[in-house]
Amino acid sequence: MLESPVKNQRFLTAGECQYICCYILVISSVLINLHRPISQGFIVKRVQIVKKASGWYAIICIQSDVKIPSPKPQGKYLGIDLGVSKFIATSQGELIARPKFFISLQSKLKWLQRRLSKKQKGSKNRLKAIQKVARLHEHIDNSRKNFHDQIAHHLCDQAQVIFGEELNLKAMSREMLCKHTLDAGFGGFLEILKHVAKDRNVYFEKVDANFTSQICPNCGVVTGKKDLSQRVHNCSNCGFVTDRDVAAAMVVEQRGLAALGLGVKLPVEEDVIGDISKKVSRASRRNRKAL
Repeated sequence: MLESPVKNQRFLTAGECQYICCYILVISSVLINLHRPISQGFIVKRVQIVKKASGWYAIICIQSDVKIPSPKPQGKYLGIDLGVSKFIATSQGELIARPKFFISLQSKLKWLQRRLSKKQKGSKNRLKAIQKVARLHEHIDNSRKNFHDQIAHHLCDQAQVIFGEELNLKAMSREMLCKHTLDAGFGGFLEILKHVAKDRNVYFEKVDANFTSQICPNCGVVTGKKDLSQRVHNCSNCGFVTDRDVAAAMVVEQRGLAALGLGVKLPVEEDVIGDISKKVSRASRRNRKAL
């Protein structure tokens, strides 16, 4: 069963629910599997028919006059840091490994594409080969979305206020580890986490991501830039030792609390990054220079 991260949109797929008949203009009557009934008080506004490698899907957009209050920043706080080595590190010291969705199936995809290139154009065998490649791509995408959804609910189980990083996804997709960055799907995860947090009444906010790995969360001293091979944060000033990503997550949490007025912004934060709301990304500065 697939569910769209967009609010009030649902993918209707084959499942354990009974068959119902859906009437769509032009297409006429078709049989669908409705995985959950439409709740009372909602009206159907739009039906979108989508064709994927695994079959046809009907996306139904529903609307209601019910107003959901925005979550308030109260309760337990949690900062998260996204990375390539570990998918997520939390300010509580939890490290979640990153599954290699695309890389683990890259050899199989390469083999299927080689077989596809040898098929005669216009033949039925070529169409079957194209379908196999498309199904594998869809399987990779579904696995990634399922993992993101599980992690989002796992984080919402731990805290009522979550702080994440405002990442420059375009710049990250062009760096040396771009394949691993795109395979992790940081942008898609943050979007899913945003919707899951809202549905579960959890406050979610993004903070500036610059220099989070160069500041000690314990004493606030700038420790300097670290190599990617250095995975341990060891402060020479206070002797605080922890995982590098965990230290960055702690800094993210401190910045989030300072932005909400629930914490104190360290003096080093003013010197290094200045006002978070007025921070301009390096990519934006490069674009202005190019103009």
